[in-house]
Amino acid sequence: MAFLAAAIQMNAGRDKAANLDCAERLLREAAKRGAVFAALPEVFSWRGRRDEAPAQAESLDGPTLTLMAKLARELEIHLLAGSIYERIPDESRSHNTSVLFGPDGARLAVYRKIHLFDVDLPGRVTVKESAAMRAGGDTVCAATALGPIGMTICYDLRFPELYRELAWAGAKIVTVPSAFTFPTGEAHWEVLIRARAIENQCYVIAPAQFGPNVHGFADYGNSMIVDPWGRVLARASDHEDVILASIDLDYLATVRSNLPALTHVRLRPPR
Repeated sequence: MAFLAAAIQMNAGRDKAANLDCAERLLREAAKRGAVFAALPEVFSWRGRRDEAPAQAESLDGPTLTLMAKLARELEIHLLAGSIYERIPDESRSHNTSVLFGPDGARLAVYRKIHLFDVDLPGRVTVKESAAMRAGGDTVCAATALGPIGMTICYDLRFPELYRELAWAGAKIVTVPSAFTFPTGEAHWEVLIRARAIENQCYVIAPAQFGPNVHGFADYGNSMIVDPWGRVLARASDHEDVILASIDLDYLATVRSNLPALTHVRLRPPR
């Protein structure tokens, strides 16, 4: 079984309407070019100051995901709404939430980002994602007509144990909608994506944000689709982009058969 997948690269800002117009336009382009699966980046619908996030957060039935469900149904594609700020009742913090829709517009899976980026380097940078976000706690591998899809978000990429759990759950494709910063992205983005693909013998689809953002620094971009052998099948340039690659599950089966590393795993973390 083989099909065409798309990773969409954006530069989302504080204008939600403009961001959603951009996302819709690029999703339509992906479908027109033959993609039956299309993935948007992290926080594709709104990206602003963290103190503004509570006012922009939405429920799973809010306008952003309602639009995504409508587009999935109209375009007849599997659609990954990279992530949105999901409102948590009676709390100022939000979840960073990725939602997968089927070609009938049905919600197939919801993943809430587990790993939050908190760092304090005096005189250099202070980021406390947990001040605005509440971490999720569940790994998610969705059964779909395209095969099992494992869901992760951005900083999760640095935690290989999550991806191994997804492989054990059957994932053949893993999504990583992201907004990697330029310095860490330049050093680690490709290395980590290819490592997660190689060690778990799966396809990795990683749509990303690029360019200057509202926080005063730049995002790395370089959205990628990588195969189970670790080859980069498609990579975005430094602009708004739609990249496409063939996802061949027969080839994945061949890789796993010829190098059966997943059957040789001996150390598993305690449950």
